[in-house]
Amino acid sequence: MKFQAVAFDLDGTLYPNYRLNVRLVPFILKEQRLLRAFGKARTILRKSGGGTGGNFYEKQAKIAGDILGEGTEKVMEKVEKLIYRGWEDHFKKIRLFPHVAETLDALRENGITLGLLSDFPPETKLKNLGILECWDAIVCSEQVGYLKPDTASLLEMAKQMGAAPEQILYVGNSVSYDVTGAHKAGMKAALVCTLPFLHGRKADFVFSDYRKLRDYVLT
Repeated sequence: MKFQAVAFDLDGTLYPNYRLNVRLVPFILKEQRLLRAFGKARTILRKSGGGTGGNFYEKQAKIAGDILGEGTEKVMEKVEKLIYRGWEDHFKKIRLFPHVAETLDALRENGITLGLLSDFPPETKLKNLGILECWDAIVCSEQVGYLKPDTASLLEMAKQMGAAPEQILYVGNSVSYDVTGAHKAGMKAALVCTLPFLHGRKADFVFSDYRKLRDYVLT
């Protein structure tokens, strides 16, 4: 087989983003200022090297708070309540992409180590999606302190999986974060997207059907 281990991003990779976004419309309309500040803070952190020099969540809240004109502690509480915890229940009603569960089962049955790396806390989402028990390693980039495409969280995931980076295929839905980060870390990268022909040769493998990913790894 081509790989000892296969690892996955979560949001937009194991389920379609639109299924969450539709459920979040009332929240998005109500909390536009918070979401814009949160997004800008994460963009700044990606460019500056993640959480270097302090607690990631505090640093993120400090940047967002400066944008909003609010205190760091207040913004941390809002983000925790409204974004991190507030979105998780929606995953009880979200369905995975077709053939995800059977693909994960097939990989495990063939001795492939499975990992998951997300830029957001993943455990409750995975539980609500019904796939929490599938993984040999689960890593959150925020807890490591560096968002993708920084390699720190990818290399931490490799360490927890017990696999060298060159033995890992990382599967994601973003060229900028997932494919770029995986390649920088010395891993191969697979990209899930609905229009594979638009992405050329940026990823080592591009697919829209998880059965194709299963066959690519196992043959």
